[in-house]
Amino acid sequence: QAVPLSRSEKCIVGTGLEGQVALDSGVPAIAENEGKILYTDTDKIILSGKKNTLSIPLVTYQRSNKNTCMHQKPQVVRGKCIKRGHILADGAATIGGELALGKNLLVAYMPWEGYNSEDAVLINERLVYEEIYTSF
Repeated sequence: QAVPLSRSEKCIVGTGLEGQVALDSGVPAIAENEGKILYTDTDKIILSGKKNTLSIPLVTYQRSNKNTCMHQKPQVVRGKCIKRGHILADGAATIGGELALGKNLLVAYMPWEGYNSEDAVLINERLVYEEIYTSF
C-alpha cells in the first residue's frame, strides 16, 4: 500500500526490477521515435522526428480509480535530442523511469511507552515540518 509522495526518492537497496515495474505500469511517457524536443511544459511535450511531429499529452493531477493522484512530470528540456525508448516524463511514483515509492530514512524500531504497538511508527517532528512525507 502506498500513496504517491510529492517528492519521493529512488530506493538505496533495490531488487533490480524497479525499472521494469515502472515500465510495465505504463505510467512513464516513453519516446516512440528519436527526434528533438521542440516544446515542453506541464501539459504536453512536442517531439519533432524525421517523418512527423508528435504532441505527447501529459497527465496532470488526475484521480485514479483507486482514489490516488496520477501526475506526470516532464524529464526533458527544449532542444534536447533523444533516442527511441528515452523517458520523456515520470509518473508520481517513478524517478528516472524507476519505481520510487517512498523516502530513504534511517529508522529504529524500539518500544516507546506503548505508543508504537503493532504496526505504528513514531516519527521525528522534522519529517512533519519539512514535509518529507507529503503526498499529492
